[in-house]
Amino acid sequence: MFREIAADSFRRADRLRGIELSEIVQISEQAARLKAQGVDVVALSTGEPDFPTPEHVIKAAHQAALAGQTRYPATAGVPDLRAAIAEDAGVQSQNVIVSTGAKQVLSGALMATLDPGDEVITAAPFWTSYADMVRLSGGIPVVLDCPVSQGFKLTPAQLEAAITPRTRWLLLNTPANPTGAVYTESEIQALGRVLDRHPNVWVISDEIYQHLTYVPFTPFVQAVPHLADRVLTVNGVSKAYSMTGWRIGWGIGPSPLIKAMIAVQGQITSGACSIAQAAALAAITGPQTLLGERLQAMRARRDLVVAGLNAAGLECAVPDGAFYVFPKTPAEMPVDHEFCRYLLDEVGVALVPGRAFGLPGHLRLSFAYATESLQEGLRRISVATARLK
Repeated sequence: MFREIAADSFRRADRLRGIELSEIVQISEQAARLKAQGVDVVALSTGEPDFPTPEHVIKAAHQAALAGQTRYPATAGVPDLRAAIAEDAGVQSQNVIVSTGAKQVLSGALMATLDPGDEVITAAPFWTSYADMVRLSGGIPVVLDCPVSQGFKLTPAQLEAAITPRTRWLLLNTPANPTGAVYTESEIQALGRVLDRHPNVWVISDEIYQHLTYVPFTPFVQAVPHLADRVLTVNGVSKAYSMTGWRIGWGIGPSPLIKAMIAVQGQITSGACSIAQAAALAAITGPQTLLGERLQAMRARRDLVVAGLNAAGLECAVPDGAFYVFPKTPAEMPVDHEFCRYLLDEVGVALVPGRAFGLPGHLRLSFAYATESLQEGLRRISVATARLK
């Protein structure tokens, strides 16, 4: 249908230099293609809970559609959902924006605030999209290595040393993807004391895994309430309520920032899906007992996976939140992407190399899968590591 285009007739924008589909998605799609071809693959690469969306949430979406809630929604989010989010956070609706997933909240904030050359500090390992979002918005990602020896967490000394006159944001993720690291209240307060000395630096606190913590969790603004006027908190329904496909996330922050983000969103997508917003409202205002039940299931999976990986010779720390582990690669094959290729080719297990998250020498395994799949994946990994030895 399309004629062959000369190589020099299409030009990618400079802002896309070095930016491609994330390695996480590439691996997940490759695993899906292999499965479609009949290859026996255990894919443990995607951060998507295997639990179903709660039934009452689906019913609420159906009822909203039948009631005619199918028109253009308000750009900032439907009033009832914004009000519910605001009430839970102890703020006003004007401090809330609802977007098509937490990813759009993050990118909208960066696009609304970064000028060319502005810097955004983040800790490695980081969720793979952070750095590319900053680059697409004209900014410069300042990535600070935070190894397992410091719990995969940013220290105040690192933050202090990295801040320059061009620093615009500290982008923090707690609980973190891909490590499950959770910043304690005192750790947040220590970072806050650094930020006290640098009023030009704002904070994006990505707390999408808030309800998936195995230790006490303190939101950033609760730990340092005096910094609330320069903090954007990011959250959503995708992980806790198993609503990844519904694409609803939100940001909570000072009204000037929210207004700027609304201006961006109005030119990109307008309001998020009206039916999905009705579903999100039902999720956050309906019964919450499922959160505790699913957390216990995830805890059992976490313990199973950590024990299995360590038994297989892959040094693995116990994560405090989320549903990922980030073990080291084996000494026999320390290059992470080579080891991931070996696992896929030799035993049919799909994992993500640490280089995708800015910290090579590790692997990310998601335990948001059925126990049977995790057990089989661990068995295969054990076979693969034994062969190396």
